[in-house]
Amino acid sequence: MSAGFLLVLSGPSGSGKGTVSEALMEKNEDISFSTSVTTRTPRPGEVNGENYFFTSIEDFENMVEEEELLEYAFVHTNYYGTPKKFVFDEIEKGEIVLLEIDVQGALQIKKRYKEAVFIFLLPPTMDELRNRLVKRDTETEEEINTRFKNAFKELDFVGEYDYFVVNNEVDDAVESIEHIIAAEKLRVKRHKDIKKEVLAEKKGDL
Repeated sequence: MSAGFLLVLSGPSGSGKGTVSEALMEKNEDISFSTSVTTRTPRPGEVNGENYFFTSIEDFENMVEEEELLEYAFVHTNYYGTPKKFVFDEIEKGEIVLLEIDVQGALQIKKRYKEAVFIFLLPPTMDELRNRLVKRDTETEEEINTRFKNAFKELDFVGEYDYFVVNNEVDDAVESIEHIIAAEKLRVKRHKDIKKEVLAEKKGDL
């Protein structure tokens, strides 16, 4: 009776999407991570094919031309996109696919693929969001200011999502997402043949 679906996790830069996604994946082996394509430079420790598929602007634009992306966006001076084949292949197999992307990308997917489940990850406060951006020490002061300013604009779109989760403590945020997944697994619309399956099981018991 297992039915796969796409789980979209997004929120402002600094909300902790990457950290929460990692912790969620560690606790739940049945979740597949959808690796995005980007033209940005790898951060220290990031691995091509695991964190992102790092590519050139030219190759990225070719992927757009060939309609190989479920969504794509130009964010903070770089392109980001989601390869559609991987996502749909995994869903077809009954897998839950976790997609960690920015708000622009999530809104594109909502227009093209409404069956996805959308979660907006919020920081406890905007001051804490800025602190996290500074502490990770991966951007210049100018880039931090740009991301912080964009965060206020992105908060305007929280109403477009199915759920919100406040990332105060990572473990608590992961637990909230696990509850959402558990509920979504039981949605009737994901089990079109549920009556037939139950009746088949009943016959076997007689």
